[in-house]
Amino acid sequence: MNPMCFPKPAPGSCPRAWQEPPSSFSEGPRPRLQLRESTLPALTQTLAPTPTSSPVLPGSAMDSATKDEMQPSLSPGSSCPGPEWPEQERAEQLARGAALKWASGIFYRPEQLARLGQYRSREVQRTCSLEARIKSVVQSYLEGVKTGVWQLAQAFEAVQGTREALDQAHGLLQGMVETTETLKPLREQVAQHRQLQVLSQLLPRLRAVPAAVAHTRTLIGAQRLLEAYVCLRELEQLQEETWAPLGGLELPVFEGLGPLAEALGQAVEAAAGVAGRLAREDPALLVAAVRVAEVDARHTTSLELPPRDWQRRCLQALQEGLERTHFGTPLLLEPGALAGWLEALRVALPAELATAEALVAPCCPPHYKVVRLWAHTLHSGLRRCLQQLLEGPKLGAADAFALLHWTLHVYLGPEMMGSLELGPEADVSQLEPLLTPENIEQLEAMFVTQIQVNVAQWLQKALDGEVAEWNREQEPGTDSSGFYHSPLPAIVLQILEENIRVTSLVSESLQRRVHGMALSELGTFLRSSSVSVLQPDGAASGDLAPVEAGLDELQRRICRLVLEALLAELQPLFEALPSRRWLSSPELLDDVCERTVRFCQDFRRVRNPAVQLLLAEAERTVVLQYLRALMQGRLVCRGADERIQAAQRLQNDAAQLRELFLGLGLEESVQCTPVLLSLRDLLNLRDPMLLGLEVAGLRQKFPDVSEDHVSALLDLRGDVSREQRLAALSSLQAGPQPSLSAGHRALFSLVPVPTPALSSCLPSGPCA
Repeated sequence: MNPMCFPKPAPGSCPRAWQEPPSSFSEGPRPRLQLRESTLPALTQTLAPTPTSSPVLPGSAMDSATKDEMQPSLSPGSSCPGPEWPEQERAEQLARGAALKWASGIFYRPEQLARLGQYRSREVQRTCSLEARIKSVVQSYLEGVKTGVWQLAQAFEAVQGTREALDQAHGLLQGMVETTETLKPLREQVAQHRQLQVLSQLLPRLRAVPAAVAHTRTLIGAQRLLEAYVCLRELEQLQEETWAPLGGLELPVFEGLGPLAEALGQAVEAAAGVAGRLAREDPALLVAAVRVAEVDARHTTSLELPPRDWQRRCLQALQEGLERTHFGTPLLLEPGALAGWLEALRVALPAELATAEALVAPCCPPHYKVVRLWAHTLHSGLRRCLQQLLEGPKLGAADAFALLHWTLHVYLGPEMMGSLELGPEADVSQLEPLLTPENIEQLEAMFVTQIQVNVAQWLQKALDGEVAEWNREQEPGTDSSGFYHSPLPAIVLQILEENIRVTSLVSESLQRRVHGMALSELGTFLRSSSVSVLQPDGAASGDLAPVEAGLDELQRRICRLVLEALLAELQPLFEALPSRRWLSSPELLDDVCERTVRFCQDFRRVRNPAVQLLLAEAERTVVLQYLRALMQGRLVCRGADERIQAAQRLQNDAAQLRELFLGLGLEESVQCTPVLLSLRDLLNLRDPMLLGLEVAGLRQKFPDVSEDHVSALLDLRGDVSREQRLAALSSLQAGPQPSLSAGHRALFSLVPVPTPALSSCLPSGPCA
């Protein structure tokens, strides 16, 4: 059955039978309506609505024509139009089932058949309404499609018209190209006619060009630069007037303008190159050259010519001429002649700057900054000349000294670049140093090396003269006291002092270098084999012992001066020793070792035996500071465990210091670190009753240990009673007192300790 035959009523508009049965259905028993299967299709067809008929009441009669008119046209074998796709067939089946179910519900009782016409009329109205709405929608869509088709047709006609117009335009353009090609010879003829017209107008002036070029060359040769430049500009203007109309065609008559302009530029350069002389002799020529360069810098031209850049060439010529005047020739000086050349520069350069300020500057524009240009040019030329001088043969000591003194003091002094007469426009503060730090280092090393050779020769000559004096037959000279007198020490010191004093006029660095060289040469002089010549034949070798003792004492004084710096570094570190942190960590001594190693690194440059003396004194200084820290009473062990820790720390520290100085090159036999091992034994002793033996052994090894030192060490143990302390201290007085050996080095006697309490002193002790 077609779905359109029995549509489902909308909610709210369904028949009353769908909502509730009529009242007659609720009374009495419901008789069942027996519908045979063969009667359902006929009943369904009877209930199907028709689009044109009005509702018919039950029992009314209709003729067959009216019934046929009310029935929709159906395909053979079906009650609805055949499906156009598979889904339609399924929808029809569902609609049939729904219609049957609805009809069964409506006509369940025979009494309901009386309202069949009403239901049919309602369904017919609904079907008509749906068909009208569908027809309206389809009609609207059809009108839109019709409008779109019409617009597409109009657009197609417009495109066709545009294409035809473009084809016509393309044809016209092709015709114009062909016409243009035919007019090309005519255009060429017109251009030639215009060129001939211009040439005919300029022909009188063009004929005069060769004469004008020759006249301009004459003016250049006569150094009438401004007039020559005016003539050149007139010729170039004529060239511009012919160049544009001729389409950039160069006439042969103008071929000489390029060389002519170059000749004028060279004349301007030549005048600028001798600006100093022209400012004194012919300032008008200098002014003309500068004005030509300035005017040409502001000139623009339409000719495709390379830039002349006369202004830059003029400035460059000014600089090159100035350098050529003072530094043009290679500097080839005889040894010792450099001081004279530098003195000549001392006079010439300030005079040149004065000339620039008084004469050259008024001839040039202000933006030339002539005084600054002169100062910087002279400085750069001198700097380059000095660099070439240093790259040449090695200078002698006198020349190196003269160059250092002149560049560091004279050149920047009030007589030259530091002159008050030199105005701020010179801007000398921006000048680079004449000599780089590398140059100064080179000259100082050169001077010191050569002066060292000279000093060695002078000392040797003085020594040879002293030997010859003592080997004479007559008696040597005496002083006012009647003792033999030798001028050798005064001569040696005078030679060294004079060299040191002279170098103070140059720089502190050179003075330090010469001072170090003087000490080195003095040491070499004292150790020279020529001293043995002063010893009489047959005299004992011990005659020189006082001199050697004096030298030894001098060495020890030098060692003390050197080690004062080490002592200043180590004292703050030993302030934290001993402590609880010291017991558990080697960090404190690691810092001491690190500072000591860094300080002693420079000792490797010292020769033996002096280096052994320095290392021995350094090791002794470290041990003395260690002992001094132990004697201050900063730590008292609180039990056996801490005493064991302290003893172990002393052992480890002693081993670390021993390895440290062995690594630095100090022989083990002269080290003082064994004293720490002796103190370790004193702390490591478990039975305090045996302290007397340990103290006696300590006194035998180190005779300068005192009661105060022993008492401080016993305080460090923290477990010694008063009786045990007195017994241990009494062992210092018992037995023979040890004698100090010749090679003994004092340790404990150099270690101060705090004043102990009276209860810890012996009655006969120094603190009683």
